[in-house]
Amino acid sequence: MRHSAAVINGSLAAQEVKCELAGRIDRLAGMGQRPGLGTILVGDDPASRAYVAGKHRDCAQVGMQSIQVELPVDTTQEQVLAEVARLNEDRECSGFLVQLPLPSHIDMRVVLEAIDPDKDADGLHPTNLGRLLLGRPGTLPCTPRGILELLRRDQVPITGKQFCVIGCGTTVGRPLGLMLTRPTEHATVTLCHEATVDVAAHTRVADVVIAAAGVAHLVKPHWIKPGATVLSVGITRTVEGVLGDVHPDVEHVAGKWTRATGGVGPMTRAMLLSNVVELAERSAGLWGQDQLPQSAGSAS
Repeated sequence: MRHSAAVINGSLAAQEVKCELAGRIDRLAGMGQRPGLGTILVGDDPASRAYVAGKHRDCAQVGMQSIQVELPVDTTQEQVLAEVARLNEDRECSGFLVQLPLPSHIDMRVVLEAIDPDKDADGLHPTNLGRLLLGRPGTLPCTPRGILELLRRDQVPITGKQFCVIGCGTTVGRPLGLMLTRPTEHATVTLCHEATVDVAAHTRVADVVIAAAGVAHLVKPHWIKPGATVLSVGITRTVEGVLGDVHPDVEHVAGKWTRATGGVGPMTRAMLLSNVVELAERSAGLWGQDQLPQSAGSAS
């Protein structure tokens, strides 16, 4: 009989998070401070538009306010910065994000740095990334936070385990490595990238492999230690559909895994909502700077 790994259901975990957040949102609303998520979308990229629409559907599900800013592709950088400044001051907006990628004539770094760190829903402001590096409380990047929350909820051991993270981008790989090596996690992490010699040599000894390279079917079955946990984060859109970084046949080697869809993606969006709720709670005086929770479950 052919072995099949247990599927880690990110959609189910995300729904659990939303249910937990709904009560906290109601509490804030009772105080007259219902959380609000703002988004700034520049241009008409179909994927970006779909992502933003999904985020606002999530808001509706949990009773959170939505603030949508849509700008044409020829919007100047100064105009985008003006919208960022407006949301920084908007009392109805607890946290917001600028949907990436931006048109090529706009400097992403300048725009991201203009966001108030205490309204940074994505956790990508240099101040919040610096807080993570220094072990200080702050808003965490959504995808790494979603990965950790998914592992915890599926009872995958973290402390003392060997992790291999493939991909060293600033939105997933690098911050995930920092989060996994915090005293609260204490994992051992190998971070692989495009210049790594023999990536498979690192994945074969890992208890958990997290693929965030954006290369379709990069991780092969023979790369995986039998019984390991494997998470597919990166996706590639093709005429055949959405392909993940992990080859489907890994299912027959791993102990647990996520598929290309229904795994980490839903948890990323759930953590965005969680970040906004926590920012609203801090604004309402329910959390001090040193008490801002670092996982979705810690404040429930």
